[in-house]
Amino acid sequence: MYLSRHFHFLLLLSLLTFINACSHPNRINGKKNVEPLVSAQWLNAHLNDSDMIVLDTSVVITSDGNGGFSQESGRNQYIAGHIPTAGFADLLGDLSAKSDNDYVMPEPQHFKQAIEKLGVGDDSVVVLYSAKNHVWATRVWWMLKWAGFDNVAILDGGLGAWKAEDFPLSIEIPKQVIKTFTLNLRPELIAHQAEVLASIENNDVDIIDAMPSAHYQGQFSMYPRTGHILSASNVPTSDLIDEFGLFKPIEKLKSKFEGYTNNRVITYCGGGVAATSVAFNLYRLGYSDVAVYMGSLNEWIVNPNNPMTIKGN
Repeated sequence: MYLSRHFHFLLLLSLLTFINACSHPNRINGKKNVEPLVSAQWLNAHLNDSDMIVLDTSVVITSDGNGGFSQESGRNQYIAGHIPTAGFADLLGDLSAKSDNDYVMPEPQHFKQAIEKLGVGDDSVVVLYSAKNHVWATRVWWMLKWAGFDNVAILDGGLGAWKAEDFPLSIEIPKQVIKTFTLNLRPELIAHQAEVLASIENNDVDIIDAMPSAHYQGQFSMYPRTGHILSASNVPTSDLIDEFGLFKPIEKLKSKFEGYTNNRVITYCGGGVAATSVAFNLYRLGYSDVAVYMGSLNEWIVNPNNPMTIKGN
């Protein structure tokens, strides 16, 4: 009799466990397994999860009216109103190396300490957003992937999508508990100048320029040298989003990347930011060997021997 009751108890427990697992499709082994792209509705539903860390990654770009631009941290915008519970990930501060050039990758230990201060730990679920241009969020996404952290997503449409749903904003600055973030570096996610140079003549590697088409074609230039890296093709980041600032669905993205069948793809832009958007979408499409040339044109143009052209491929 006891064995029968015990058996039925175990059977019931197993059934409840199965039902519980099926009711949480975003969990694997008890840990949330977040998709690379999440909606404002999804974030609102999970905003108060104990493992959730939301980070505003905004940078503000301002035109000087003469063709030049200035950039500053988006912290003041963040302070004026942000998604509740969100911290601020400063790409021009703690998340960049101290350098004359903006957006230089920090040393791994520097990145680890900065991300831990933001409350990100090994068991966290991280959602990134920016106020306007999505590339700031994809840059931090790629950095986290480089550091070996996978449970990170982009808020589709950023802050605009959140506001469009009339979800609330907050001015409260959260006090995050410093967590333990374990580095498990993936150096292959970062391409260096020497590899890019070698890849120009390597038919097994594709190079993608993420700059606007007119810049790629040499119709205007933000740099002393005109055009693009020799052999590179062009997929502008503006082609990856729709008129509402949302990422295009997978089926529509496929046509943008037709012909990229090589084992390795290297993306670049001006400073290694917009290139991460192309890399992020390649990841969405299932590409497994993608790298970002973080130095990009900021570094490439310094050496006059590095080949550039205005001819398309």
